[in-house]
Amino acid sequence: MARPLLATLLLALFTTSALAQDVRLYRASEAVDPQDVARILNPSAPAEPVIKMRSIRLLDDASGANVAPTQQVAQVAYSTSDAPGGSASSAYTKSSPSSLALPVQFAFDSADILPSARAQLDALAAGIKLLPATKTVVIEGHTDASGSEQYNEQLSLKRAYSVKRYLVASQGIAPERLIPAGMGKSATLRGHDPYAPENRRVQFHGE
Repeated sequence: MARPLLATLLLALFTTSALAQDVRLYRASEAVDPQDVARILNPSAPAEPVIKMRSIRLLDDASGANVAPTQQVAQVAYSTSDAPGGSASSAYTKSSPSSLALPVQFAFDSADILPSARAQLDALAAGIKLLPATKTVVIEGHTDASGSEQYNEQLSLKRAYSVKRYLVASQGIAPERLIPAGMGKSATLRGHDPYAPENRRVQFHGE
């Protein structure tokens, strides 16, 4: 009795973790930036600092009552990181999602990639090529909540393998760097209807 309960709890934990994952979801019409791909797939790389603009304000009337408007002095407010002698450790950094998802278009009920998906996959490959040669990438096939679990798992795995074959054959990515996985309908997107088309995606994250 305890084992089925433990299995149920582990499945719930896995699903919750997958749903909580921070995903950069691309639309079909969006251009994919290889630099963004590299940052998302390699989160251990040094974070890119965000440059804070200095704010400039004029002296108010109380402090500059005797100064003509054209002679008012501009005061520059520095952030801690850009002020003279400031600490660089307090600089803001840009956070990145932990994975990215592409709406790869396949033929109906098939793992055949349609031509419309190639531009995004080519840009994804360009981003992978910016990673260290030892970095591996997990390719997850996902479906919406329609259909049986077994059918969705098999179809999503076939589609993940299809994406791997495309990246290897057409873009020269080393096959050992790509790990396909079929997620089926176990990890639909948080905040979306489980039956929404956005769930039919291929998701990538670095290992």
